[in-house]
Amino acid sequence: MHELRQLFPLARLLQLAELARSTFYYQQKSLQAVDKYEQLKGQIRTLFNDHKGRYGYRRIAAGLRQLGQQVNHKTVQRLMGILGLKSLVRPKKYRSFKGEIGQAAPNVLQRRFKAGTANQKWVTDVTEFNVAGEKLYLSPVLSTHP
Repeated sequence: MHELRQLFPLARLLQLAELARSTFYYQQKSLQAVDKYEQLKGQIRTLFNDHKGRYGYRRIAAGLRQLGQQVNHKTVQRLMGILGLKSLVRPKKYRSFKGEIGQAAPNVLQRRFKAGTANQKWVTDVTEFNVAGEKLYLSPVLSTHP
């Protein structure tokens, strides 16, 4: 509409667009407004890049406060969203091994799984499952036969 204003009367353009005159001037004024967070955005981007994208909005806000900038963490969060800056969050790897806990049972079988009679030797293993955020354990028992 801004380009067409040079060729046609504004009242006619607004009538065709079904737009109020006040809305047109409000939008025109907002396009010319100065961004009051321009300096802060630069500082946020610098801190984010200095720490290789590992800092989230909380640590960026703390870093800005250390630099003497009085800023709310919510403002930093909003500006980081506008700038498209998102910290790298690496998921924690699952490590089931916790070292030697308790005493290990002696290896009585020594890999001799054949039995002379039924139910003479039983073997088992424990498996952990994560179902709906809950840990479930399965321990099937196998009886060896002759």
